[in-house]
Amino acid sequence: MKVNFLYEFKKYTGKENMDIDLSVLKNAIKNGTNELFVRFYGWEPKCISLGRCQKPFLPPVEIDVVKRPTGGRALLHDNEITYMVVGKIPDNYSVIQTYKMVSDILIDGFKKLSINLAYGGERGGNKKYCMNISSGADISYMGKKLIGSAQFRSEGYFLQHGSILRDIDYSFFEKVFVEPIDREKIITLNEINPKLTDAEIIEALKESFLKLE
Repeated sequence: MKVNFLYEFKKYTGKENMDIDLSVLKNAIKNGTNELFVRFYGWEPKCISLGRCQKPFLPPVEIDVVKRPTGGRALLHDNEITYMVVGKIPDNYSVIQTYKMVSDILIDGFKKLSINLAYGGERGGNKKYCMNISSGADISYMGKKLIGSAQFRSEGYFLQHGSILRDIDYSFFEKVFVEPIDREKIITLNEINPKLTDAEIIEALKESFLKLE
């Protein structure tokens, strides 16, 4: 499978990011491609993205809000690396199997950086903020959630998003979602290794994606 990396790492508005990702999916379907498309990006200004089936959410602070084509709950995108993967669904792969395919690549990439990650974590309760809960689609470090992912499928193709936390402004997050952020269930890259650069992280992840070829 050929892996095609789209664009260099850059920050875009929430609408720009979702428009780009959805257009990649639509073009892949239209062209019937067998390539896997991968993109890493950031957000400027900070933005809330709502899951595909999530009800409208009006935050108590002024901030951009955008709808994601993928599922899940609300995410506040600020100091993070976001990944996007678009590709043809392998024969008979379930949603969980597709998640596992991408998650194994992410885990392998971080292993190159001496960061050992694992699936999931302790499940949370009925929370607004996506990173406050864990599922089998998430990736954790020592039981704390580091990467949250969501997926959408259409006409034999999948689009998967994931947020890799660099750092968190906890006080601002709690103002946005009007609920406490459980600091015992979430961890950031700056807490694990603050010396790692975006470029180093992305390069390690790219090397792992290329193993699919």
